[in-house]
Amino acid sequence: MVAANLPFASERLFLLIPVGRPEKSFWWRLLELLLLYLAVGLAGMLLEARIGNVFAQAWGFYAVTGCLFIVLAFPGFAFRYLRKQHR
Repeated sequence: MVAANLPFASERLFLLIPVGRPEKSFWWRLLELLLLYLAVGLAGMLLEARIGNVFAQAWGFYAVTGCLFIVLAFPGFAFRYLRKQHR
């Protein structure tokens, strides 16, 4: 859940790399979300390999986990884009 909300928490890429603008665009956040999904999946696969053998997954597994990652990112998205701005 932390990795899914990370793109919406900061104006820097992966909390480290500054973007040239004062605010990251939605496309940067979407790319960061995709890369974090891949990183979490790779970490899960490495943990599975340490326990035993890695099981092959079909496309349905990646579709379901991708949708789950997007659902887990909703609190960060709502906080960034849907809350009322008081200026």
